[in-house]
Amino acid sequence: MSTLPDSSSVNPQPVVPTHLQTFMALDFGLKRTGFAVGNRLMRTAQPQGTIVAEGKARFDKVAQQLNTWQPDALVVGVPFHPDGAAHENTVRARRFARQLHGRFSLPVFEVDERYTTTEAHSHGARDADAAAACIILEQFLRSLP
Repeated sequence: MSTLPDSSSVNPQPVVPTHLQTFMALDFGLKRTGFAVGNRLMRTAQPQGTIVAEGKARFDKVAQQLNTWQPDALVVGVPFHPDGAAHENTVRARRFARQLHGRFSLPVFEVDERYTTTEAHSHGARDADAAAACIILEQFLRSLP
């Protein structure tokens, strides 16, 4: 699993093997997790919806989406305070990323997701969680060589 270093040394270009072409991004939340899919070739993403579930039920619904979309890897948004400091949800999102890797044996990449929900709202998104996941994934795809 690829992890995001401490925010003081964030690497904007994660090392992503070229054989990984399709990705599903997840914008983790305690009650809602938005998701989007995209690919390396087009470097675009599309919001797909929001999973409204907690605990094991959340992973069951993620599994359904993985079965539908068959991504090569996952991208998880990790929130930070505006100054780059970690907080409680940073820890939760990173734990979620580790659990995804453990449960589904897919590579998982973490992306700094500061302001993605705010950006989604500013664009008038009907489903801000899915739109935030889309923003996270497009940010990730743009960082690839």
